[in-house]
Amino acid sequence: FEQYQKARTQFVQMVAELATRPQNIETLQNAGVMSLLRPLLLDVVPTIQQTAALALGRLANYNDDLAEAVVKGDILPQLVYSLAEQNRFYKKAAAFVLRAVGKHSPQLAQAIVDCGALDTLVICLEDFDPGVKEAAVWAIGYIARHNAELSQAVVDAGAVPLLVLCIQEPEIALKRIAASALSDISKHSPELAQTVVDAGAIAHLAQMILNPDSKLKRQVLSALSQVAKHSVDLAEMVVEAEIFPVVLTCLKDKDEYVKKNACTLIREIAKHTPELSQLIVNAGGVAAVIDCIGSCKGNIRLPGIMMLGYVAAHSENLAMAVIISKGVPQLSICLSEEPEDHIKAAAAWALGQIGRHTPEHARAVAVTNTLPVLLALYMSAESSEDLQVKSKKAIKNILQKCTYLPALEPFLYDAPPNILKHVVGQFSKVLFPWIFRYTSAEGGQLSTTY
Repeated sequence: FEQYQKARTQFVQMVAELATRPQNIETLQNAGVMSLLRPLLLDVVPTIQQTAALALGRLANYNDDLAEAVVKGDILPQLVYSLAEQNRFYKKAAAFVLRAVGKHSPQLAQAIVDCGALDTLVICLEDFDPGVKEAAVWAIGYIARHNAELSQAVVDAGAVPLLVLCIQEPEIALKRIAASALSDISKHSPELAQTVVDAGAIAHLAQMILNPDSKLKRQVLSALSQVAKHSVDLAEMVVEAEIFPVVLTCLKDKDEYVKKNACTLIREIAKHTPELSQLIVNAGGVAAVIDCIGSCKGNIRLPGIMMLGYVAAHSENLAMAVIISKGVPQLSICLSEEPEDHIKAAAAWALGQIGRHTPEHARAVAVTNTLPVLLALYMSAESSEDLQVKSKKAIKNILQKCTYLPALEPFLYDAPPNILKHVVGQFSKVLFPWIFRYTSAEGGQLSTTY
């Protein structure tokens, strides 16, 4: 019996070790390792149970085929049963398997829900051991992130109030994953976001914006963004938690993703109404976002670029606030510098929103030599369809208001007919009144050859 126990222990430990390296996975799968591990989940020796669960989790984590094998092997009911009965070490290992299975697809996550795992995972959120709580939150978050139906199942199981308690725990790792799970629940619909708000999450999340842990700040800012994006009311609730001007300090954070998520949060608030955008302007948010865009590259810039576009779209005064804060030169740099078409498209759209209001706004864009760049992007065969559409729209928006002729002159030689007609229209607005006044004063007649 001692030899048999020793052999079982060695076997599960070796499988768990082998499963950490991708090159071994296919060999283990072909050897039928799933069917060999399943009975060991019921072993009389607790350490063998735990190590078998750990090995299964590592295998299921690797790809959806292996995760599906866990489901088809009827392993989930045993895990759920043991999750409620066993010690903390086994609970962590079992929750890890559920997380590894549920992360791959909505169908696999639904299989976890169908076997009754959610109720047991929610019970684990009240466990005394922080590690058990953390493992359970991971699994719940991976289920909730797929779609609204699965997220609703998590809410119906009573997880949200307990997740809000988890973000108040002292352990940083638990705070991080609980904030991430709340973000995953909130993102799908206004109703789900409202559930998170009703549980009192916003006040606790807002207090953690200045936490020194960068990874926690990322998740906190993400969760607040996912709540704020759905409606004016939800955005106002986030603002009422007094996140301004505190959130602006995150735009100078050394962590790039903290910057990105802070810009995303500000964007999701700004897009709703002129009043919310004005509040951001008054807090110094526009200037801070412009500085942030100047200090980073690539996709980190994207939410900040879009935020400036949303602010400028609301009104002449708000667009002028972007101009005064020197937003146009920074957007022009993004338009010229960035290699990715979707970032260029966002910059083109934002510049169009700034320039479309009045001749003064259009001139502020035109003097940065942006129009020729937009034209080149529109006419380039290498530009994506979205970039071409947004460049054309931006050119049209700016040209229809632009009366600054030096910026328009290059278009007379380079622009295709569908753009040229707008350029000629602007020349006629500027030149013909002058010709009319001149000829009237001289008593002459306006030539019909124009």
